[in-house]
Amino acid sequence: MLGFLTINGQHLNRVIATLDGDTQEIGIQQEFIYVNDSQDTLTNLYFNDWANAYANKKTPLARRLEEEFKKSLHLAKEKDRGHTQMISAVDNEYRGLQWERTPEVDLIRFKLNQALPPQDSVKIFLTYNVKLPPDKYTPYGYDRWNGYYLKDWYLTPAVYNGEWQLYSNVNLEDLYTGITNTVIDFTYPERLYLTTNFDDIGNTKFISTQQATLKGNNRKSCEIILSPTKKFTTHVTPTLTAVTDIEAVKYEEVLRGVSILKISEFLDKNLGNYPHQQLLVSELDYDKNPLYGINQLPSFIRPYGEQFQFEMKFLKTALYSWMRETMFLNPRKEEWVNDAIVNYLLFHYVETYYPDQKLLGKLSKIWGLRSFHLAQVDFNEQYPLLYTLTARKNLDQALSVSNDSLIKFNQKIANPYKAGLGLAYLSDYIEKGKIDEGIKTFYKTYSLKPVTPKDFEDILERSTNKDIHWFFNEYVTTDKKIDFKINKVIKTPDSLEVTIKNKQGTNVPISLFGIQNDTVVSKYWFPDITTQKTIKIPRLDEDRLVLNYDQIIPEYNQRDNWKTLNGFFSSNKKLKFQFYKDIEDPYYNQIFYVPVLSFNIYDGLSPGLRIHNKTFLEKPFQWDVSPSYAPKEKSFVGYGRVNYRHYHGKTGFYVTNYSLHGSTSFFQVHSRYSTITPSIGFGWRPDDLRSNKRSALIFRYVNVFRNVNEALNIDTDPDYSVFDARFIKTNNGIINYFSWFADAQQSSQFTKIAFNMEYRRLFDNNMQFNFRFFAGKFLRNTTDSDYFSFALDRPTDYLFDYSYIGRSEDSGISSQQIIIAEGGFKSKLAYPYANDWIATTNASVSVWRWIELYGDLGFVKNKNQNTHFVYDSGIRLNLVTDYFELYFPMYSNNGWEIAQPNYLEKIRFVVTLSPKTLLGLFNRQWF
Repeated sequence: MLGFLTINGQHLNRVIATLDGDTQEIGIQQEFIYVNDSQDTLTNLYFNDWANAYANKKTPLARRLEEEFKKSLHLAKEKDRGHTQMISAVDNEYRGLQWERTPEVDLIRFKLNQALPPQDSVKIFLTYNVKLPPDKYTPYGYDRWNGYYLKDWYLTPAVYNGEWQLYSNVNLEDLYTGITNTVIDFTYPERLYLTTNFDDIGNTKFISTQQATLKGNNRKSCEIILSPTKKFTTHVTPTLTAVTDIEAVKYEEVLRGVSILKISEFLDKNLGNYPHQQLLVSELDYDKNPLYGINQLPSFIRPYGEQFQFEMKFLKTALYSWMRETMFLNPRKEEWVNDAIVNYLLFHYVETYYPDQKLLGKLSKIWGLRSFHLAQVDFNEQYPLLYTLTARKNLDQALSVSNDSLIKFNQKIANPYKAGLGLAYLSDYIEKGKIDEGIKTFYKTYSLKPVTPKDFEDILERSTNKDIHWFFNEYVTTDKKIDFKINKVIKTPDSLEVTIKNKQGTNVPISLFGIQNDTVVSKYWFPDITTQKTIKIPRLDEDRLVLNYDQIIPEYNQRDNWKTLNGFFSSNKKLKFQFYKDIEDPYYNQIFYVPVLSFNIYDGLSPGLRIHNKTFLEKPFQWDVSPSYAPKEKSFVGYGRVNYRHYHGKTGFYVTNYSLHGSTSFFQVHSRYSTITPSIGFGWRPDDLRSNKRSALIFRYVNVFRNVNEALNIDTDPDYSVFDARFIKTNNGIINYFSWFADAQQSSQFTKIAFNMEYRRLFDNNMQFNFRFFAGKFLRNTTDSDYFSFALDRPTDYLFDYSYIGRSEDSGISSQQIIIAEGGFKSKLAYPYANDWIATTNASVSVWRWIELYGDLGFVKNKNQNTHFVYDSGIRLNLVTDYFELYFPMYSNNGWEIAQPNYLEKIRFVVTLSPKTLLGLFNRQWF
């Protein structure tokens, strides 16, 4: 039967739920009145079943975690997976409803027995069980201390606004569901404390359970936190009731109350009245979206005062909870509006109450750190800094891009910061009070109602007489970079003619400041500079003109933003030598230095000094030199490189890299090698910036010069040059890894080609399989030695690409180091080289955790000899793939190696000592 009337056309939802503490299951009976507030007749209803996102290894959630190099859900046992078991679905006449899951499995389609006309309603009854997952995949589910964090745990209606808005759970905190009046009777185990974002209107205790009645009007979904100890405190202020467990061990509870009162007054002044009974501000919510940066340093070196630290934690968490509970935008596609308001208010709060707060906090006063430009910048300058981090990497994305298409760093940090900074930019341009009033009007008008970014745009446009279309058309909806420079200044006694160039063509306003002795004496805004414009301004005794002096505008490059008015020579930037690395200081040419320590068995432990121009933000042109002293040889070694990177766009053919690299070291006792290598590389990537797929074409010309110890007998010319061309294609996934390259080398002594393919797969049964294939062929070979030959187990590395500890050793532990290249064998066999052709395969399969069985087989062909079939096998300890591995040979062409003498000498190892390479393991999930 159709036609159930509801107040204000709102969905009505009644849930009876019982949590079983032994099985971690929730039994649910749900009575739902769905109101069709669209203009269309509906024959199907879609509901979000995000609890079922943990059901298997193929769900969008599982794939998303894999993309971020998290394999916990993929490896989970069946008993540790969450899922929803539907028991029955009937309408008001108790007729069964046909239902099916969409291919994504966390959405359900119910087919109505009778079409639902516009402005009418239908009541359905649902019975199902929800098996909760452990909280090791995402923060939701049950923890090891018998606590629970329940969010998006029951069925909620998908939004229909002319078409169904169907979004899967991909751990982005962005459930899009209809506004609903909900009452929940929730039964849960005794000795647990319940905290919720809903109104708790009653609690009854039974023998071994307790029941809470929770009510939420004009809400999306109910969030429940169950804990074995009472962690939450209720703070009642004149404008807000906050329930929180935000930690601040060294900040007294009374003082926390004072801070919360200050924050609640700030929120009331800048947003308005919070419409619900209480605001939940939890540590769990903070952990999902913390204050990124140095705020996350260990507590014993925390750089900020306890009050500032607590207030910023509480304010950020409270703002996101507040906006999530009241502003019903599409959180998947329109989250930038909430991000903009939240981060603008965070910016405004620091500006109001902590105007002198430095980004490094107390660390900015420590000797050795205070000289860094990073120690001198204000706390709010982190917003342009962290946005520019991805812009310089050519990974920035428009604010309007859907959340699930953003790389993690943009989704969590860069885009929210750019959005908040954008409102600060707009506020400075049109007048701060007008933006503040626009935000309050927007909140008052659309709180607890469906809303779109266009509504926000309309309100801001009505706040000013200035044209602000650029903000929405350029700043929000494109990834165009902002970059201006002062081309020249012509001085007259009473005026200045300033020529400003727009280097990127992005049509946004730019600010110009007149500075005298670090004091602002004038400020101007200039819109509509699309290419270049000359502006005449009065002369007010300025000694410098600076674009974007307050750094409100997130400019791509600020190194050319200023001109001195004190003559040509004073405009030259001074050199500034600094330890390690720093952010860019636009008024200096920065040179960095840092002690380094390298090692190989010929040089010994070699101390040195690395000197470079690399700041925390990527530069197009970089140089880097590192002279070191080799004590064993009593001589200098090291390297030097210059590199220029030119980005063409985001996708497709996106980058060209020009490089000149030189190095010198010792490859044997009293025998030095030096290389000079010019190169050019071209890179391609797909439209999806989250994809790990990459392609590259690299050309280089390696010139090698060797000074050989007279006691050594080498059978090749000491100096040689090799032209190398290589095409590489990779897809670096944690579940599926696939890469290949084709290589061609030309020298006066040989011409050779090679092909290499690698494949790794983590199967559904948690077995890992690794496979590699290599084939190489000499088209011409006039050498009389194996120096340039293909190697079966240990390449000679005549191009000096590999980090061998002892590259010329044939005995001792350093000779046991292998780098999986060319033949990739682990055993030392009778035919270690091929001067005609080689074809090998290397494979391994997991046995238990990081213990694997490996096997290699192939063919080796030397000139004027028969082809030899080669093989080996053994046990591989795959501790960190490609970075730290051990190989224990068992059986090969040599026979049972494990039973042969000096077995320890047969064990091989892979080790990577480069901190930069190891760091890539951790930052790959962000970029």
